Amino acid sequence: MTVQATVDGKVVEWTDRKRYMWILGALIPLIPLAMWGLYAWTGSSLSWYFGPVFVFVIIPLFDLVAGLDPDNPPDEVLEALEEDRYYRWITYAFIPLQLIGLVWGAYLLGGGTLPGIADPLSVVDKIGLALGLGMVAGIGINTAHELGHKKEEHERWFARVALAQTFYGHFYIEHNRGHHVRVATPEDPATGRLGETVWEFMPRTVWGSLSSAWELEKKRLDRLGKKPWTLKNDLFNAWMFSILLWGGLTIAFGVEILPFLLIQAVAGIWLLESVNYLEHYGMKRQKLESGRYERVNPSHSWNSNNIGTNVLLYHLQRHSDHHANPTRRYQALRNFKEAPTLPTGYAGMIVLTWLPPVWRKVMDHRVLEHFDGDLELANLHPRVAAKYRRRYGTTSEPVAA
Repeated sequence: MTVQATVDGKVVEWTDRKRYMWILGALIPLIPLAMWGLYAWTGSSLSWYFGPVFVFVIIPLFDLVAGLDPDNPPDEVLEALEEDRYYRWITYAFIPLQLIGLVWGAYLLGGGTLPGIADPLSVVDKIGLALGLGMVAGIGINTAHELGHKKEEHERWFARVALAQTFYGHFYIEHNRGHHVRVATPEDPATGRLGETVWEFMPRTVWGSLSSAWELEKKRLDRLGKKPWTLKNDLFNAWMFSILLWGGLTIAFGVEILPFLLIQAVAGIWLLESVNYLEHYGMKRQKLESGRYERVNPSHSWNSNNIGTNVLLYHLQRHSDHHANPTRRYQALRNFKEAPTLPTGYAGMIVLTWLPPVWRKVMDHRVLEHFDGDLELANLHPRVAAKYRRRYGTTSEPVAA
């Protein structure tokens, strides 16, 4: 479909070549049902581990095959493009499919059977199913991210529903009011530091994000003359969605599903925070003479134009434009040539984070080159500061790869 806009009597047209590919993102919640089909077809227990294989093998391969998409919609058509409700319904569709997949998975985790599944799943099979549900939950957090930035109340409500599966409702508060204010600074718990491994980052960001969300809500309620221990606290409101969801599933399918609900929640949170780790790795906004940080600009986010991951994550990889325009809808996000670029899509980069030496070899020199070799401009992890200064110095001369 071609988007048109008339500016000063001139008609500007632009065609979204990915228009019907976006539907693939809404089909992610069907991963658990795909496991059922694979198991019924092959009879192999490995079928229950299709979720991680899809995210960490198939998507990176899709990125390699599909290539890059550097095309930007012209400024003249952005408003018309954002008003096209087709794109909104794709994100809306994700939510009920996510809940259907979760209920279906909980039924099997509780010992249920289906055509092609004659016996209750083994513990090993259930762990695989839980990990698959976690992959859906993690991508569901990204859907919540897209909807949670919007002005429409029903979209923000949908975001809370999507977050309920992982018990991560405080993300809605911390991301919008914390991360977008402190991004690419040492104070931001969701910004990975140069030299910090993803395994160090995880506890720091999970606890730091929760603490930040609590403080943000406490300050908001203080301004209203209210105590934080109230149902007016948005953290409690968000967690109520999870209590109702998990409680309903437990009543319906038995307490034995609780360990697997926990596994899927941890997997979903880990997927989200892995993305957070790499989105701003090593990036640091510089302080001005006033003591405030410079404004966020495209140079403070790692970007990627790999079509595969971009389609499945609603253009999350065009992250610089998202930080410049948080309420802009995903289909209208643009690529900035001046933004630092990852060597592949987010899915493939997450795999690299599992092996810190490989991650450092791929990414550290890119961070240093981004800052023209001046280590002091990067967001350097305190643990490695002395070692990195000895190795690279603080010169502004470019550092070789």
